[in-house]
Amino acid sequence: MICLAAGTLVISLGASEITLSWRHSVQKSLWEELWRESPEGLVLKEARVQGSGAGMDPPDGAKLADGFWRWRPDLPALREVVMRRSGATADWRVCVESRCRSLDELLPAEADPVVLKPCG
Repeated sequence: MICLAAGTLVISLGASEITLSWRHSVQKSLWEELWRESPEGLVLKEARVQGSGAGMDPPDGAKLADGFWRWRPDLPALREVVMRRSGATADWRVCVESRCRSLDELLPAEADPVVLKPCG
């Protein structure tokens, strides 16, 4: 299972695969990442972005499908993913089985940073 942690508060998302999404602060384009738990940690299975610009250009080999540039990043498994919440942009969103919620629905607004990690 994948959890969100903020300080001493830990919340299980009840799934071993989630989609993390946010809107770029300048371009306002939607960015999504599909994360899956593995024995090595969190694996980024796919990244996708609507549009490009302001540091959001899709890499060589990305394919345009359903309005998103999609690719599989070549990254090792990560122990955790740290998300910062400035309040200057819309909050992060976490989707489990097509049900999406912003972090402020799951954690206090002042919780920062928030860590995505395997629950183990």
